[in-house]
Amino acid sequence: MTPISRRKIIVIKLTGGLFNKNEPRKVKNFSTILNAYHSNNKNKLQIILVIGGGKNAQVYISTAKKLGADQASLDEIGIEISRIHARLFIAALGDNAYPYPPLTLLEAVKAAETGKIVAIGGFQPGQSTNAVAALVAERLKASLFINATEVGGVYNKDPTKYPKATMLTKVTVTELGKILGKSKTDAGTYDLMDPLALKVIARSKIPTKIIRCNSKELRMALDGKIVGTLVGS
Repeated sequence: MTPISRRKIIVIKLTGGLFNKNEPRKVKNFSTILNAYHSNNKNKLQIILVIGGGKNAQVYISTAKKLGADQASLDEIGIEISRIHARLFIAALGDNAYPYPPLTLLEAVKAAETGKIVAIGGFQPGQSTNAVAALVAERLKASLFINATEVGGVYNKDPTKYPKATMLTKVTVTELGKILGKSKTDAGTYDLMDPLALKVIARSKIPTKIIRCNSKELRMALDGKIVGTLVGS
């Protein structure tokens, strides 16, 4: 097997919104694409998936909050849901997938060394899955970090509030930080990257693409085509 240091590593963050409507077909479409890339580039490409909790996590977090759970416990519930989502992807990927979601950054590195597609949820309280993806990309010296979201890119204004907002084809990390600093970071709001994820991307100069979470745009991003927003240094 080719050492991981000689493989092209791509970290893909997928929104937990994929699971909002219980449509396994979407997950299957993504897994079919990823399996194809894995099989066609065996020993040359390493794919790491990080899956968010989405509305499923929000439902359980809301219930736990009403029951009196503290913030750390709420985070842990969200992490558990994201790991369940990762397990669903593992089921869809079949034999090409590492058999369970790594629970720490060290476990993620060891899993990647097997050459299997690795699916990860959250790691620890206070850390978003965007941050997890950025940290994994940094540790593994990834060639590309793809953040597949529900909004499809970086806009000059919150597109959920301003229908005429313009999507930007390229931004710097500093510009992205300023744009996101104008919006709320509560669950369900326009929050593409949290401060930790931005910091990691900036310090390690990780090439990052923010795209819409659908199979067509993922394929385009993997093929190196222009899609979504490129975040540069």
